[in-house]
Amino acid sequence: MTKDVIDIKGQKIAYRQSPGEGRAVVLVHGNSSSSRTWRHLLDGPFGRRFRCLALDLPGHGESPALSEPSGYSLPGYAAVLAAFADALGADEALIVGWSLGGHIALEAAPVLDGAAGFAVFGTPPIATAAAMADAFLPNPAMNAGFTAQVSPEDARAYATSFLAPGSTVRLDPFVADILATDGAARAGLAASLGEGRFLDEVAISSTLRRPLAILHGQQEQLVRLEFLRNLAFPTLWRGAVQVIDGAGHAPHEEVPETFTDLLEQFIADLAGAE
Repeated sequence: MTKDVIDIKGQKIAYRQSPGEGRAVVLVHGNSSSSRTWRHLLDGPFGRRFRCLALDLPGHGESPALSEPSGYSLPGYAAVLAAFADALGADEALIVGWSLGGHIALEAAPVLDGAAGFAVFGTPPIATAAAMADAFLPNPAMNAGFTAQVSPEDARAYATSFLAPGSTVRLDPFVADILATDGAARAGLAASLGEGRFLDEVAISSTLRRPLAILHGQQEQLVRLEFLRNLAFPTLWRGAVQVIDGAGHAPHEEVPETFTDLLEQFIADLAGAE
């Protein structure tokens, strides 16, 4: 795995790249996270097989904060994602988004018309801000994801909500990412969602021409499985939400082998459909 920086319309974007030369896979992390979260994919057999590109969103990880906070929104992040894929010659990549990253992937889908497919997890497609109450479980720890100033204690509670109850996965890397994130990114995202500044993700998913995989940790603490199962999308992979045993909101960190096996199956099906 290597690290690099690319200029996207004047904004420096840090990213990590795996050594694989197979299909490009663009990895989009979640709220108050970073490309670090994809280390199991980047450094493991998956990354040695596929060309994985994991960016740090503006204000996250090693990407500097935005000078104009209004860019901290789903449309702003989607524009960065689309430009990132184009600049690195990954227009035909599989786009994988975790949590906020999944929402960004769906927001960008209309302009990522060359993408091979989309895989999202921890991401309930929503049409309006009002739908969030139905899509998400009432977990107070999630409030930290929309608050500018987060204490170490709140960051730890937020990180704990990412994992299945009783998980032995280390919290410290999650907490470090949360505390390192530009607080304006969380506040700006909250403001933009409250104002309804995002596309109708249900409509996008309903008209998507590329395969869409929706994955879900069985012991998820933030997203309602019933909400996902009540959605009907024509290109939904295998016709159903794929539930991952032994995982919560972050299966890529909790059960990485199971997670990458699912992604490899999806990629194989993408190849067969081309």
